[in-house]
Amino acid sequence: MIIIGQTLVSEDLFEKQFVCDLNACKGACCIEGESGAPLEKEELLLIEEQLDAVRPYMRKEGLEVLDREGPYTVDSDGDFVTSLVGNHGECVFVNFDDKGIAKCALEQAFLDGKTAWKKPISCHLYPVRLAKLTEYVAVNYHRWQVCEPACACGKSLQVPVYRFLKEPLIRQFGEAWYSELEEVAAQWNGAQ
Repeated sequence: MIIIGQTLVSEDLFEKQFVCDLNACKGACCIEGESGAPLEKEELLLIEEQLDAVRPYMRKEGLEVLDREGPYTVDSDGDFVTSLVGNHGECVFVNFDDKGIAKCALEQAFLDGKTAWKKPISCHLYPVRLAKLTEYVAVNYHRWQVCEPACACGKSLQVPVYRFLKEPLIRQFGEAWYSELEEVAAQWNGAQ
């Protein structure tokens, strides 16, 4: 782990390569898993504030869950997560394009200028997961078999995880933090 500010960054962000390949995985991370997308407490109000703008982008199944259970719930670990459609991991905010690729209703509303907030930071940062420790935030690469096409794509394009996630990492930690991360990456790659 490498210390940057108040974060402990896994070397995997420099060593592993990753570029989402939605044509191969069809957005499986939005429709598979044991619980919904992790949410920060401050994101709960953001989601609630933009629900009216997001509803037109949602599927009927998602709207039914939204009206019955709300946009988020608490998982078995006591963390806030997006609600699910059924018991199989499909996020309440998932929609599908004409190619069957899972898309995020929250993000679509943002891209169309209907909202000012893109999507949960946990989704934007994936395949990185954050873990709050006593004094630091751990920045870890998460391995999941549904992302094997993204790993292959990243390897063929030679794009390390930290570079693929530049926008969300800056969103979470700021420009100065990311600049320091790039400096560490250059040193790391020079030492290899």
